Amino acid sequence: MPQPTSRDTRLFTVTSDTLVAVDFTPREPREPREPRAPREPGPYRRLFAVPGARAFTAGNLLARLPMGMFGVSAIVMIAGSRGSYALAGAVTATGLAATAVVAPWTARLVDRHGQARVALPATLFAVLGSLALVLCVRYDAPDWTLFAAYAATATTPNTGGMSRARWAYLLKGRPDALHTANSFEQAADELCFMLGPVLAAVLCGTFFPEAGTLTGAVLLLTGVALFTAQRSTEPPAVRRAAGRAPLRAPGVRPLLLVCLATGGVFGSLEVVTIAFADGQGHRTAAGAVLALQAAGSCVAGLLYGAVRPAGPALTRLGWCLAVMAALMTLPLLAAALTGSLLVLAGALLVAGMATAPTMVTTMTLVQRYTPEGRLNEGMTLAVTGLLGGIACGSAAGGWIVEHVSATAGYGVPVAAAVTAFAVAGTLVSFGSSNRFTDDRRHH
Repeated sequence: MPQPTSRDTRLFTVTSDTLVAVDFTPREPREPREPRAPREPGPYRRLFAVPGARAFTAGNLLARLPMGMFGVSAIVMIAGSRGSYALAGAVTATGLAATAVVAPWTARLVDRHGQARVALPATLFAVLGSLALVLCVRYDAPDWTLFAAYAATATTPNTGGMSRARWAYLLKGRPDALHTANSFEQAADELCFMLGPVLAAVLCGTFFPEAGTLTGAVLLLTGVALFTAQRSTEPPAVRRAAGRAPLRAPGVRPLLLVCLATGGVFGSLEVVTIAFADGQGHRTAAGAVLALQAAGSCVAGLLYGAVRPAGPALTRLGWCLAVMAALMTLPLLAAALTGSLLVLAGALLVAGMATAPTMVTTMTLVQRYTPEGRLNEGMTLAVTGLLGGIACGSAAGGWIVEHVSATAGYGVPVAAAVTAFAVAGTLVSFGSSNRFTDDRRHH
């Protein structure tokens, strides 16, 4: 007869052709698993979790896209109707010069009276200037009217600066989050200046020559209207700022020289690359090659914003400029040693990865050294320095291309980057004194 089994024994039996074992040994109760800790959101998710951030960013991106459209659209429109690239270049250069003069005054009004009260009327005036340019071209008005109409667009507000001012206001006292915000803004700049010219060329070529300018005007006005409608994130206006003018503030002028030299890198790369591609018989591919450089900068900017910045910002700027100067030798070597447009495109992709971190760190320092209540003005001065550098770089690069060669032209961005590094060296030396410290009050 079967014997009783203990709880510590096993019972074996056979079912058909299968041996079954039953274990009566008591099991230790399992400890309940601890719930996994929720994954901490990344820096960009935390950034756009700030109330109102997504709304003002969407409007600002819409307004910023035309910044890369207007120049190309004007050149295509004027050159196509008047048959003169010289006239088209002179008109756009006049607009650039007018912007360099007017933009800081517009930004000062924004600081004193608020973004909504100043930016929207200034945009309306600029849009009227664009429409006047279209009409002058369309109805064959005298050449001087083209200069006057395009100069009127100089009141276009610095939308990127206004967005950075909102982040500085919302993230006051949070330098790591502000670093991420500045990195995102620089990546957005690169993306807009990468897509803008392509969109302008497609519109002007597919529809009619004025399509690019008209579309850019509509996007600008719509974007600024949406941006300024977000009043909850708008920094308060400061009617009478206690601090001195940004241009006279300690540390700002060397940074503007850095911006000027960095702009020389951008301007010379554009002209020289177009000339190099044209010399290879692939001028139409120049836009795609330059887009790779902007793409590299955009990706690097996003990655730079995702990491915690290490060390003082002045030291980081020196390292960024040193890396940029080193990487700018790659296009020169690619053009000189291979003469291949494909290899040059890869070199520009890698070289572009140094520009966004450099600009992010520069803008961080501009924000830090700009006196309280004048942030839009300070950042607009930085953008004006960039524009001036772009103009100088374009002129220098064009001269070298015409009188020497396109390959030699790639020495201009190298020289500009080395100049920026040298200027930053003087800024770092000042930073060790009591006048410049990274512990200054954050805006």
